[in-house]
Amino acid sequence: MAFASFDAKRTPMPMSEINMVPLIDVMLVLLVIFIVTAPLLTHAVKLELPKASAEVNQLRPDKIELAIDAQGRRFFNGEQLSRQQMAERFTQAGKVQPLPELHLRADQAVSYRVVAETLADASRAGLSKIGFVSEPEAP
Repeated sequence: MAFASFDAKRTPMPMSEINMVPLIDVMLVLLVIFIVTAPLLTHAVKLELPKASAEVNQLRPDKIELAIDAQGRRFFNGEQLSRQQMAERFTQAGKVQPLPELHLRADQAVSYRVVAETLADASRAGLSKIGFVSEPEAP
């Protein structure tokens, strides 16, 4: 940068203009770098993929209907079972892929202990998709 002049008649003052040449040089170097590297980033293999019109098969998991009535009796898909028998059925269902969903219908008068035991047995068998079935309130 030039700060002084060879003219003796003028008072020496610093030059207050920005020298643009180095900035333009840096910009041009960056532009060249981007021009060279841009084609490398878009390199792809051209393929003609086959066309198919098939829908994806989605395996719908089975559902197991659990019911517990007001007396604490347990029902597995409509069949009355004891807690031990139901735990064995849960173990069998836990080995099936995809894992079935449990739909639990419990009477509102049933003890919470019975529901908690049933859920614990299902969880122990690896069944984690559990839905609670209820009736909507009347308006």
